[in-house]
Amino acid sequence: MSSRPLVAVLDYGSGNVHSAVKALDAAGADARLTADRALIRDADGLVVPGVGAFRAVMDALRAIRADEIIDRRLAGGRAVLGICVGMQVMFDRGVERGDDTEGLGEWPGVVTELDAPVLPHMGWDTVRAGDDSRLFAGIEDERFYFVHSFAAQQWHLNDTAPLREPILTWCDYGSPFLAAVENGPLSATQFHPEKSGDAGIRLLTNWIATL
Repeated sequence: MSSRPLVAVLDYGSGNVHSAVKALDAAGADARLTADRALIRDADGLVVPGVGAFRAVMDALRAIRADEIIDRRLAGGRAVLGICVGMQVMFDRGVERGDDTEGLGEWPGVVTELDAPVLPHMGWDTVRAGDDSRLFAGIEDERFYFVHSFAAQQWHLNDTAPLREPILTWCDYGSPFLAAVENGPLSATQFHPEKSGDAGIRLLTNWIATL
């Protein structure tokens, strides 16, 4: 029997996510790309990847009722990690070129286009890790790989009692945006850990250690 934590990578048709499965395996998980609701429900951790448009990701998630199972996992204190658009959909809404789409609503706020002269924000960048971050422990000064034009640029959740205060990590591109959030069982990164080399593997290892 494997002693590696079982991590389900949500399979809802979101592009090539095999690199995420490989990175999680390298970080110490038994990672499985799956749409099996029982496995997703019972796994030690759930990763919600996402590439492309906010609306397309939300439509695909709702088509397999993944919104329900994500909400149930979080209500039960079970760990979820969102990546890229998988982070964005955790917010109330996403507005992309006039298209206003309802998100999963786990966090208040709206995902909007970055205020920068060149989009997308693509390539390696540093972040300002929040105090006492577990995700960024030992890798606070590393660089991570981003590819996006939209992000959450404000944080609105203040009263989180009895949960621990959310830990916010920011990045600057044109203006500040949220690069990562750690909020009870729900964590998310705007960048791609699976494309961020050794630093990304270490971040995933840090997350797996919390399961």
